[in-house]
Amino acid sequence: MKCPFCDELEDKVVDSRMAKEGEVIRRRRECIGCRRRYTTYERVEEILPVVVKKDGRRETFDRGKILSGLKKACEKRPISMATIEAAADRLEKRIQELGDNEIQSQVVGEEVMRELSQLDQVAYVRFASVYREFKDIDQFMDELKTLAQQRRDR
Repeated sequence: MKCPFCDELEDKVVDSRMAKEGEVIRRRRECIGCRRRYTTYERVEEILPVVVKKDGRRETFDRGKILSGLKKACEKRPISMATIEAAADRLEKRIQELGDNEIQSQVVGEEVMRELSQLDQVAYVRFASVYREFKDIDQFMDELKTLAQQRRDR
């Protein structure tokens, strides 16, 4: 494992423990070169579907992109990184459970929005405005009205 601080390739594992209900192994490592410690996570590599983009391009499902989108939507909101990680885990699991070899990017986007609507309404509207490419304030207002109605219906 390459040290994130000094790029040394040699390290030693100081501590290992299971995380996320046994699905992940958390390892504390110490760099042999600079002696600093860092954490890595090890998980079983699942077979994930290929995402079919709007323009027909295909790319491998990337949990990092999901996580990045969630982080951007939740920026400056009172949401912990652990909560965002857990949301990304749930999304990845739901997509895996579909069992498809290919999945439309719209399905992924809708799943992200469903997760954000449960997590934080401001983050949801931020993501929706970019994902649905809002062109004006009226589209924002329509989305806010829909969100308010769903909230009342709960």
